[in-house]
Amino acid sequence: MGKKKKQKIEGPCPIAQAIEIFGGKWKSSILYHLEQKGTLRFSELHRVIPGVSKRMLTLQLRELERDGLVQRDYFPEIPPRVEYSTKSTAESLVPVFQVIDDWGKKNLKAVHKARRDYDSKSE
Repeated sequence: MGKKKKQKIEGPCPIAQAIEIFGGKWKSSILYHLEQKGTLRFSELHRVIPGVSKRMLTLQLRELERDGLVQRDYFPEIPPRVEYSTKSTAESLVPVFQVIDDWGKKNLKAVHKARRDYDSKSE
């Protein structure tokens, strides 16, 4: 079998750029819950994502909205109501997240074992 010719990539890695948009501790959880549950109010999102502060949730939602993954709908009622939902750009991530989920289910035990083995060597 012949060697594959490596294609030279100019500029930043596209995978790193994509992961920067939807990666991190909270963005994937936000997108997951919006995809699973549909439209949610801020307080509902805060309730279903344990450990996220209101400030961090606000910042992450703003970034997701800025990047075109989340739709923010404001209703000028008393009290005001804000709802969040995914846009088609985020919905196209569902198969990507499914592959990552499958990989995690298949490999996380081995990763945790490798970490324990590595950490025990450095003691």
